[in-house]
Amino acid sequence: MRGEYSTKQRGAVLEFLKDASRHITPQEILTHLRESGVNISLATIYRTLDKLCTEGVVRKMTMGDGAGSCYQYVAESTCHSHFHLKCVECGKLIHLSCDFLANMESHIHKDHGFTISAGKTVIYGKCSDCEAINK
Repeated sequence: MRGEYSTKQRGAVLEFLKDASRHITPQEILTHLRESGVNISLATIYRTLDKLCTEGVVRKMTMGDGAGSCYQYVAESTCHSHFHLKCVECGKLIHLSCDFLANMESHIHKDHGFTISAGKTVIYGKCSDCEAINK
């Protein structure tokens, strides 16, 4: 019975990530699932996320600014191939694909012999919403 329970928890975590249109923190998963009536602990969520990352179904993004990590379902997405912008004010994470960055990535590889992991690259700044608030 324990294995079935864990499978239901895993399914709930995965479904929440699939339905999300952004990167999700473990705490957000915990809050959502508990509000939905799923009995789950934060430790179980972390174990589940680790397994899903190992399987390549979920991608972990380490923010590097003390904010921890967030996760995204990637089995059907291209999140691994583009850059991310992170707002230092509100924490919003924006997916960024553009020709300029693709050219920059190509230049760095060709002229400097270095391959960028675009899906792990985060550019920090202020989003337009926060910029408008601060004016």
